[in-house]
Amino acid sequence: MGLAYQSLITIEPGKRSGKPCIRGMRITVYDVLSYLAAGMSQQEILDDFPALTAEDIRACLSYAADRERQAIVARV
Repeated sequence: MGLAYQSLITIEPGKRSGKPCIRGMRITVYDVLSYLAAGMSQQEILDDFPALTAEDIRACLSYAADRERQAIVARV
């Protein structure tokens, strides 16, 4: 159904305290989601972080949706 984020979202114990990051960079999924939640557009994020791609942003959203789905399944 969604984007296969597994190749774009990385977790490294020594980087950003092991938080999920984008393609091994120091930009976390949380960073991107919080920018979107604060009202930044995808284009504004891409302009502020030229190393990011639209696919990276979609991967963050897909990762968050998958985590939520897993949390719901675990509660059932």
